[in-house]
Amino acid sequence: MRRTIIESVEKEKLIAIVRGVEKEKLIPLVDALKEGGVRLVELTYSANKKIPDEETAKMIAELVAQFGNQMFIGAGTVLTEAQVELTKAAGGQFIISPDVYEPVIRRTKELGMVSMPGALTPTEIRTAVRAGADFVKVFPTSTMGSAYIKAIAAPLSDVKMLAVGGVNDENMSEFYKAGAIGFGIGTNITDKKLIEANDYAGIAALAERYVAAARALGK
Repeated sequence: MRRTIIESVEKEKLIAIVRGVEKEKLIPLVDALKEGGVRLVELTYSANKKIPDEETAKMIAELVAQFGNQMFIGAGTVLTEAQVELTKAAGGQFIISPDVYEPVIRRTKELGMVSMPGALTPTEIRTAVRAGADFVKVFPTSTMGSAYIKAIAAPLSDVKMLAVGGVNDENMSEFYKAGAIGFGIGTNITDKKLIEANDYAGIAALAERYVAAARALGK
């Protein structure tokens, strides 16, 4: 399964980031993402514990039960080994973090999930790879831009880098040409105004647009 997920990330190039969505809107939102062609979804833990970890894990389990035959569901903002274990118990398949914390990477791999820690500097990126990361989330690219990816891609050409932050359907190709192999997309797809208005057709249309942009990169 790990290999299947890795291959899916490489093929699809797009992970939708779902953060702070009300429980009752979560299933309709992810269903809209699925209808738009998204195949990988990250549901984030709450770093400030506004939403208890156990509740997030329960929502991950609900997504896996509902969409597990059609999508890969993982967790984001994973800061502790306990969150890794909760995600595994819930059926989650990949772990994304905002930082490089080696115990989280190791526990992720021990439990057979795909590891995607966040890093910025070359030292952090290489540390993540040495610890066993399958992909490295370069974050935040919103402030660094595609030129930064290009600058570090040459000496780190063996690293599978995901660009997260500030990526949209118009600049995606710039990041791809610079060396990113995939992207994490948050509110550009999971538009809060559309969610508040229960406009899931609008979400599906946004997702379709991003999926088309990502798939065009492989042509």
